[in-house]
Amino acid sequence: MARNKYDIDETLQSEFNFDQLKRLYSYIKPHRKEMYFTILLMIISSALGMFTPIILKTIIDNYIPNENIRGIVIISLILMLLNLIIVVILRLKIHITTNLGQSIIHQIRSDIFNHLQELPFSYYDDRPHGKIQVRVVNYVNSLSDLLSNGIINTITDLFSLIFIVIFMLSINIRLTLVCLLGLPILMAVIFFIKTKQRVAWQISSNKSSNLNAYIAESINGIRVTQSFVREEENIKIFNSLSGKYSDAWMKAVKYNFLLWPAIDNISMITTAAIYILGVSWIAGGAKGITVGVLIAFTGYIGRFWAPVNTLASFYNSLLTAVSYLERIFETIDEPVLVKDKESAVEMPPIKGTVEFKDVVFSYEEGLPILNGISFTAHQGESFAIVGPTGAGKTTIINLISRFYNLDSGQILIDGIDINDVTIKSLRKQMGVMLQDSFIFSGTIMDNIRYGNMEATDEQVKEAAKTVCAHDFIMGLEKGYDTEVNERGSRLSAGQRQLISFARALLADPKILILDEATSSIDTETEILLQEGLLRLLKGRTSFIIAHRLSTIKNSNCILYVDNGKILEMGNHEELMEMEGYYHKLFVSQYDFLNKVPENQDLCQQGAF
Repeated sequence: MARNKYDIDETLQSEFNFDQLKRLYSYIKPHRKEMYFTILLMIISSALGMFTPIILKTIIDNYIPNENIRGIVIISLILMLLNLIIVVILRLKIHITTNLGQSIIHQIRSDIFNHLQELPFSYYDDRPHGKIQVRVVNYVNSLSDLLSNGIINTITDLFSLIFIVIFMLSINIRLTLVCLLGLPILMAVIFFIKTKQRVAWQISSNKSSNLNAYIAESINGIRVTQSFVREEENIKIFNSLSGKYSDAWMKAVKYNFLLWPAIDNISMITTAAIYILGVSWIAGGAKGITVGVLIAFTGYIGRFWAPVNTLASFYNSLLTAVSYLERIFETIDEPVLVKDKESAVEMPPIKGTVEFKDVVFSYEEGLPILNGISFTAHQGESFAIVGPTGAGKTTIINLISRFYNLDSGQILIDGIDINDVTIKSLRKQMGVMLQDSFIFSGTIMDNIRYGNMEATDEQVKEAAKTVCAHDFIMGLEKGYDTEVNERGSRLSAGQRQLISFARALLADPKILILDEATSSIDTETEILLQEGLLRLLKGRTSFIIAHRLSTIKNSNCILYVDNGKILEMGNHEELMEMEGYYHKLFVSQYDFLNKVPENQDLCQQGAF
């Protein structure tokens, strides 16, 4: 998949093969009883429908010449009954196939979404999220008609075709052979367009993916767009991508539309040939051909080409679906690089000692972000990590939670290699607050409780009070029951961070990871928050990343990281005495704490 680009077409890692159709069948297999029942119903319906031309032939050749009014009435009633049965069967078929198709679609979508939950951060780092989303929604939806109607209709129409040919042969063999002469021509047309059609739909899905990727990016960045007055430029880009998708789609459907005219033309030619030959044979007194036979046979001709048309439509749908199946299964087959070993065990209750042993890590091969990182954080100690942007600070804490695999080295917690335990049991005992304070749509209460789904309302409120969030929450229209939008657009950046902070606290972890936890909180609120932090960090091993150095002065150890290495390590006083990198960084920052009056109840004043 294209790396973080909306204007680069996706490339498949593997070519399509018919094993993928077998995989599609694996989703259909659990519903085979419903499919068999529906197919049986459709075969019965198709078989009943075959009697209509025979009945017409009997009326024309026997009842009308003999003026048998009673026979015409009886046989007409029989015909009405047959049509009523067919209507009931079709109604039942629509109900079953609709439910069947949606059940299969749900399972495919569920599998791809479940797999996305397991994929590591690296998968999402490298891909436009819109291109991931289009696979879960649009591509799966595109299979709906194929699974709801296409497969069952195709199977039943195959049986219908067999019934029709049998009835046609029973009426007249010569006329049947004339009708079948059109099939080789149709097969030649299908063979000619099949490769071009698949490629065309692949290109169309590429352009659709690009368009969706840009739409998702534009929505996420709408504030920046309007702030920098980029609306017109974005519209130009959108129109360009939309135009390319429109062109690709038109080229793809062009091949689809080639089949229907071909079938219609072949049907018309063979029908005309049968009329010409049939009339000439009747006029010549040919044995076995009457007006009733010719009318019955022409009735079957229409019925013969109808299932052929359906089969051609299914073929079109299948080729279209192939281009989507390739990408759906490619996503499901995406390897889960960060996963449990077969021998992985549950992580025992964590005490909190964390050790890095010569850790080497890179996002891209040959470009190490961390190069030989080694340190030990003992139980209950707070470790701060500072350094310039891009030094590898966030990478260090991401590795503790095992969001990525190491290139080499070890990370031990309480002497246990984190590669030897299950990921779930490891992460459940950690509290993580990342730079992106993500707020889910729902209530404030639900967002904080995300850290511990079993927490009571009182525990949620206590966590909010600890991080100085309670007062601003109570100031909202419904307090903790206030609904917030996705990403918390109704809240300020500082408020979102405080909620995320309460969420991490509520998890009551033995290892706490705070990545720029106070970056969006003003200095005054931060002072009060320090008291909550001291209570929060007590008895826990913590790792704190902060550009605002005033928040980490009390840490047991401070690591100064740059160029993937630890250049300095010690507490605040030790590093200041060294007058090295940390000293230079610290003195360059203005000390806001000295400017704030003591004992001021800033949380009550709503200083954020």
